[in-house]
Amino acid sequence: MATASELKRDLAKLANPKLAAKQLDFYQTQKGGYGEGDKFLGLRVPDSRRVASRYSDLSLTELVKVARSQFHEERFAALVILNHKMKKAKTQLQRKEAFDFYMKLVEANLVNNWDLVDASAPYIGQYLLETQNPLAYLKKLGRSKNLWTQRVSIMFLFPFIRTGNTKITFELTKDFLDHPHDLIHKAAGWMLREAGKRDLAGLRGFLSANAAKMPRTMLRYSIEKLSEKERKKWMSAQA
Repeated sequence: MATASELKRDLAKLANPKLAAKQLDFYQTQKGGYGEGDKFLGLRVPDSRRVASRYSDLSLTELVKVARSQFHEERFAALVILNHKMKKAKTQLQRKEAFDFYMKLVEANLVNNWDLVDASAPYIGQYLLETQNPLAYLKKLGRSKNLWTQRVSIMFLFPFIRTGNTKITFELTKDFLDHPHDLIHKAAGWMLREAGKRDLAGLRGFLSANAAKMPRTMLRYSIEKLSEKERKKWMSAQA
């Protein structure tokens, strides 16, 4: 049976100190940065995914040892494995187990950068399709004071969009119109754009009501797939 130590060993073999130094800057690990204090081995994402794929059968008991690592790439690999477990789960109980495991990591602030959130929440969030009143749950998450928990709540919208439920996106993203952080503006705008691909009338309705007061980045992301003429129209609403 595979172990956390073996996974960590295989990741460490690919460590690149020069790349790690660049990642410290890219992921804003400086004091006051959104990734303050994080540590990197220096692996590229495809390499981390490739190693993680060899450990997809890692037990949750072992996986938590990786997920609680001080190293960003080890936490990333743990999330990739958890995605696999969610995808392969055959029962609601198994999906709930994976979801609950994930939320414990979120609550412990271990899913603590935009790439970690974006590589996991859109897949782990599929469990919410099976729950009662998911919007209330997402709104509760969105009220967290933690930036990454807030972003998780937004990225949990992806499974709903994929199944054609766009209304929940238009409802939740309204809660972030006054949010101060660019990383939330980008995530909310991204989900609005994806919802608009499936429900253009719904997106236009949202924009009619909110374009003038939306953070500019959120607005710009949300209208990326519209015609140039229409993009200019919505951007001018903020003039």
